[in-house]
Amino acid sequence: MVYADSIPQLSLFASVANRLAGMNLITGSKRAVSVSAASVLKLKYFIKLFKFDTGIQSEVEALVLFFWELVKILLLIEPLTVFAVFRKLKLKKNDLQMLFDYIGQIDTAVSVTVLRQEARYWCKPVIRDSGHHLGFTGAYHPLIPDCTPNSLEINNKSVLLTGSNMSGKTTFIRTVAINLLLAQTINTCFAETFHCVWSRLFSAIRISDDLLNDKSYYLEEVLTLKEMVRESRAESNQVFFLDEIFKGTNTAERIAAGKAVLSYLARSGNNWVFVSTHDIELTDLLAGEFDLFHFTEVIQDGRIRFDYKLKAGNLSTRNAIRILEIHHYPSEIIDDARQVAARMQKTS
Repeated sequence: MVYADSIPQLSLFASVANRLAGMNLITGSKRAVSVSAASVLKLKYFIKLFKFDTGIQSEVEALVLFFWELVKILLLIEPLTVFAVFRKLKLKKNDLQMLFDYIGQIDTAVSVTVLRQEARYWCKPVIRDSGHHLGFTGAYHPLIPDCTPNSLEINNKSVLLTGSNMSGKTTFIRTVAINLLLAQTINTCFAETFHCVWSRLFSAIRISDDLLNDKSYYLEEVLTLKEMVRESRAESNQVFFLDEIFKGTNTAERIAAGKAVLSYLARSGNNWVFVSTHDIELTDLLAGEFDLFHFTEVIQDGRIRFDYKLKAGNLSTRNAIRILEIHHYPSEIIDDARQVAARMQKTS
């Protein structure tokens, strides 16, 4: 029976709640919790009847158990007991809910306290009920050791990020998302300062295809963005996080569709969009609607070095072919790639 393990724990659960109430950890809750705990503990003898495991130690006990099982079957003792206990527990549902909420609050408070103590540094966010403000200083990702902190202040425009692979674009977007989420849930941000307005969050960062349902990567992305487009018309504040929009299709249509969708999402005064892209063309098409930022890498002594610092403006350098050269690709590939890149730049 599915309740055979959980129901017997209610007596211990109520006892623990009663002991915690005695510590007066949550002001004003001691009396109510104690009353609810006492109410549940009145059923402890009925609850014990759910302990069907007898822990057989010998053949004599096995024989006794056999006859006892026959008696229970003939008299329907177990079903009658179960329904009787359920009826009594149903009358105590408000008391049980009180105890669950009380212990849940304490468990949450302990978890948040430990999280704050172990954090490099943290702050309480300033959250406004209205307006269009989002900003932070020294924000970092809590799951990345020695993560480089960044700062940002935006008002009316969304954010478009460019930069090479591994330069920090996606990590930065996730850093903003996780801090905005934690600000509105546990009143904790991994930053020196953080301020925002109450917002709903939508993400298209880690999309994958669904072979079992015959959905390609591109179709999954299309359906995810369609939901964002629908939600963007809501009157509440929305923040959309996107990584490499429409990378599942060809270049020309990716840029065209990406520009159209991003413009639509950012059009509402209640929306912010954080999007990363390798398509430099989007920076020209969206320059009037988005604030442009980028991450760069430096090649020194034949090695790639990243500073992971957010910089304002458009990306001015491209090092993809140089990185191939550093990793000792054949010279024929390097020369061919440079010639093709040069021709494409002339025609663009």
